[in-house]
Amino acid sequence: MAAFKPLYLIHGDDHGRVGERRARLRAMAEAQGDGGVELLEGDAATPEAVAASLMTMTFATGRRFIIVDGVERWKDAAVTEHLAAALKAPDTEITVAFFAREDGRFKTPPALIKAVTAGGGDIANEKARSGRELPGWVVEQARRLGIELDRDAAQTLVAYVGERQQRLLRELEKLAIEHGPGARLDAEMVEAAVADGAERQVWGLGDALVAGNLQDAMRTWLDLRDRGEAVQRLVSLVVRRMRDVHVIAVRLEAGEAPAQIKASTKGNPYAVDRRISEARRADADRLGRGIELLAALERDTRGDSQLEPDTLALRALAGVAG
Repeated sequence: MAAFKPLYLIHGDDHGRVGERRARLRAMAEAQGDGGVELLEGDAATPEAVAASLMTMTFATGRRFIIVDGVERWKDAAVTEHLAAALKAPDTEITVAFFAREDGRFKTPPALIKAVTAGGGDIANEKARSGRELPGWVVEQARRLGIELDRDAAQTLVAYVGERQQRLLRELEKLAIEHGPGARLDAEMVEAAVADGAERQVWGLGDALVAGNLQDAMRTWLDLRDRGEAVQRLVSLVVRRMRDVHVIAVRLEAGEAPAQIKASTKGNPYAVDRRISEARRADADRLGRGIELLAALERDTRGDSQLEPDTLALRALAGVAG
């Protein structure tokens, strides 16, 4: 049975992680026994309400849990006036857990941090990592799980999975289970594990069109259609990819340095590097015309043409890659 402290404060701008820890604590509390779980959220979550709950006598047996959500909206003065004294010597049979989802406007009041610290509680700051920090964080988390990822492998994982730390951690846990303790994974092994065949082919289609490789583009398109991929979805994904490269190609042709473009472009740094590399080899005018052709293809495949969607698509691909 888990041992709980009287006080916890979980705060930070990684809202998903804060919510995940709240859900986990609630599930553990409900499985703990007969003491009961009290939720204070929304307008009911105030320093005065927490203080009143702490003073309320109950006939329940076992540990009581009070879960308080939204404390990032509290004011220092209210915490000091109504709650700080009650947290100095917390009841050892009660656990109070405070949760704060912080952003630019709302922060955990310093008075609450001070009160939880004074009461011997645990404080966890769940801070979201920026895109540039994520590969290093992935390497650290992989090592904690008993596997080794090099920098390229970590960047590949972020590029495929996205920047949500919870999802990245879940994928790392799957890799640890699949490959076992002590495994060393490179970028190719990570890509094979996290991207299914259809997704890798979609990326390949974008690669071929950006590079102007018509033969590869048509072969990949037909393979994806045989798998049941919808024309509109494929067009949407490829257009998004080509627009990203086109913007960078235009900036390069205007004389901007790759380092300047990378510093001002949002997204995973590894993916941005790939887009810059592609843009340096591509022709901005051809990419611009290709985007127009694909936009017309998307319109025509929604019922504005009597031709079959794949006929329209292959004609458009020839124009894009040509």
